Amino acid sequence: MCGRYAASRNPEDLTGLFGVEKWEPTEALEPDWNVAPTKEVYAVLERPVKDADDRRPVRQLRALRWGLVPSWSKTPEGAARMINARAETVHEKPSFRRAFAHRRCILPADGYYEWVTGAQERQLEEEKGKKRARKQPYFVTPADGSVFAMAGLYEFWRDTTLPPDHENAWWVTCSVITTEAETTPLAVAPAEGPGALADIHPRMPLMLTPDRWDAWLDPTHTGVDELRALLEPPPGGLMRAYPVSTAVSNVRNNGPELPAELAAPEESTLF
Repeated sequence: MCGRYAASRNPEDLTGLFGVEKWEPTEALEPDWNVAPTKEVYAVLERPVKDADDRRPVRQLRALRWGLVPSWSKTPEGAARMINARAETVHEKPSFRRAFAHRRCILPADGYYEWVTGAQERQLEEEKGKKRARKQPYFVTPADGSVFAMAGLYEFWRDTTLPPDHENAWWVTCSVITTEAETTPLAVAPAEGPGALADIHPRMPLMLTPDRWDAWLDPTHTGVDELRALLEPPPGGLMRAYPVSTAVSNVRNNGPELPAELAAPEESTLF
């Protein structure tokens, strides 16, 4: 899964990395080393510019709320539970299928956090969906220091309790697509601990390599089979993982020290 990540790149860097044509400084966000559900996050997407005569899709950098609210939802309640969409079923789930066909985005990150626990607790989570106690956090990031481009979806939701011209009348929300965690060895593994991402958690955010960015963002691509082909996991061995301070477990903590590598885990786990 993806329940917490770091995103510290500034918008100028992101516009250059992703070839963004339009972004509004009014949507600028502060660097965030502990992004949690319901926070605003950067998303790269392609759609026509509102009220523009030219209706061609334009690549934009937008600030969206993390936690997707389907357009048909009566209330935004439950958004915090819809932060992830499974790659295996995203094309058929009512909450995600229209967004998958028409409203795809990339959520740029430095990397994501995941927590490791003992083998028995992990088995319960996989078999019965039980929430396991969080223990030692790890930070997962591209080994070459490049941007972690997470496949995402976005959606519009109208708050009918507000007048149409109210600044909060429309919500634009997003979700991260996840896939099965890699079982191949990490490009850089910690001295002690997990040797593969699957040792940390059975799921991981789906990272899009640059060769897939254009096709993923193109809203004219709507064929289910064509789009599902883009959900193939990237080649293994691109990531590194290392232990970080348990301070990241508290959402109130935020700062560049959170994804800093520790020499050894603070909490014991079973490997």
